[in-house]
Amino acid sequence: MAHVNQKTVDATTLRELAQQLRVDSIRASTTAGSGHPTSSMSAADLMAVLMARYLRYDFDDPENPLNDRLVFSKGHASPLLYSMYKAAGAITDEELLSFRKFGSPLQGHPTPALRWVDVATGSLGQGLPIGVGLALAGKHLDRLPYRVWVLCGDSEMAEGSMWEAFQHAAHYGLDNLVAVLDMNRLGQTRETMDGWNGDAYAGRARAFGWHAIQIDGHDVEEIDRAYAEALEQDKPVLVIARTRKGRGVSFLEDQLGKHGKPVPPEQAEQAIEELGGERSITVEVPRPDRRPQPPVRDGFTGEYRPKRWEVGDSEATRTAYGEGLKALGAAREDVVVMDGEVSDSTRAQKFAEAYPDRYFEMFIAEQQMVATAVGMSVRGYVPFASSFAAFLTRAHDFIRMAAISGANLRLCGSHAGVSIGPDGPSQMGLEDLAMMRSLHGSTVLYPCDANQTVKLVREMAGLEGISFLRTTRDSTPVIYPADEEFPVGGSKVVRSSEEDAVTVVAAGITVHQALRAAEELQGEGIRVRVIDAYSVKPIDARTLISSARQTAGRVVVAEDHWPEGGLGEAVLSAFAENGALDGLRLRHLAVSGMPGSGKPQELLDAAGIGFGDIAGAVRSLLDGRA
Repeated sequence: MAHVNQKTVDATTLRELAQQLRVDSIRASTTAGSGHPTSSMSAADLMAVLMARYLRYDFDDPENPLNDRLVFSKGHASPLLYSMYKAAGAITDEELLSFRKFGSPLQGHPTPALRWVDVATGSLGQGLPIGVGLALAGKHLDRLPYRVWVLCGDSEMAEGSMWEAFQHAAHYGLDNLVAVLDMNRLGQTRETMDGWNGDAYAGRARAFGWHAIQIDGHDVEEIDRAYAEALEQDKPVLVIARTRKGRGVSFLEDQLGKHGKPVPPEQAEQAIEELGGERSITVEVPRPDRRPQPPVRDGFTGEYRPKRWEVGDSEATRTAYGEGLKALGAAREDVVVMDGEVSDSTRAQKFAEAYPDRYFEMFIAEQQMVATAVGMSVRGYVPFASSFAAFLTRAHDFIRMAAISGANLRLCGSHAGVSIGPDGPSQMGLEDLAMMRSLHGSTVLYPCDANQTVKLVREMAGLEGISFLRTTRDSTPVIYPADEEFPVGGSKVVRSSEEDAVTVVAAGITVHQALRAAEELQGEGIRVRVIDAYSVKPIDARTLISSARQTAGRVVVAEDHWPEGGLGEAVLSAFAENGALDGLRLRHLAVSGMPGSGKPQELLDAAGIGFGDIAGAVRSLLDGRA
């Protein structure tokens, strides 16, 4: 077994290491019966030089804050990444050959199931934006000299999110970011838009404010010089490497139709022979010089003291969100905030004004905003990201992948539902609850007043996984005292009596509509119980079921959301999962027709979720028309 380090490695050894990475990529994918060996083989020389000469990483201490970060934006080239881990001595050959097998952490695309993988990749166009988040943390928050290396595929350069990353990297002067473009020309079904036109990529990169270097991606000495040049720049760098897919094997190299197909066992022996056979080179990857003491940013460094409102005051929950962020900023130095250039509307500007060094403007680029939050989560920060609820749908795939990464993100969607009024349907988040509820391990919160909102902001700071807070544009009455607590998974019975005939379940804006309906019905001698289901996921099944039983199974759910996937379905699921459907008579009021512009109450009434509609649904349950 050959053992090399930075001082002993030469061009010949680098070439041999690259061949080993190719051979092992074939072996792993052939054993698995699936995978992407040809996409791995094109980038083998690029990664051989990187790991032997430039990457600074302690595989025994992946939490070392000085470690460089390596992100495979082209996550389908995972056989190459895992072959690098074997060459670094981090995994054994036996572990390498467990690739894609059930229970193996060497999954088809990289995930943090491996301790050296920061984020899940595989949905193309996401690795570079997350790399921007990591580099932002390094340069502007950690202020440590680690570098972020991102291996990109040329097919994913068609994704708009890649160019969001280019813009933001240049805007923030991320000279600690190096993107390596594996320009192998071939996509899954045909040649990419630009093929081997390196000038096209270089021209765009330079126009965005990057330093661009074009090289032969199979010449290890040229690669070496390019990386050395990259380290000397005062701006982000794109290394454009012309490569050939399936490099080194006659029946694979630069051939269409080979993408995502392992080498059949009967051909693998020939392929490995053409590459010079198996090797057992072990590379001593250079480690960071030292492990500094991390900054103290775990837990509260001060007391959370948000603004307080008196019962009867009126305030928008979006404004309370901003106040909560500002209070968190004072209490915790690990809280960071980003916004999609609507901070005046989301009220994240309150944090930005108080703590500008921890606020990052992502402009109208929701995908980059979420990716930045993911990168900062990797570095141990507590990110909050906000935009209109409707616009977060644009970033759904990034949020989905963040859940796969196990990232801890706090998202806020303002201007939700028809109650935003005159802006019209393009601005109305009516899908957001469904989107966020569907995510693995997510938490979905929907406050109805200001005091509740600031308490839930505090709760979010301590949550793991993806959490989402839905806020309202217009001011609403404050119904809770400032000392009230709102645990995640709970609810509040805001109106009740022993004579209650119907349970009304609401959240956010419809809580106030339900309370108005209850007042109207009380004048008719009808008493109803009103539940504020502020925790939509996890939902308070115990209170819902208990209340339904006390009101003879009569339940009305009212929500400012499409019928699919929101509060109503969360309530129904709670009953179904607890075997409590017998005797249940439920009316679900939700937005069913396409709304237009108008005043908030006009739109609530037109959608059939206003106080009059809630009162009508209660009456219909009582007179048997439900």
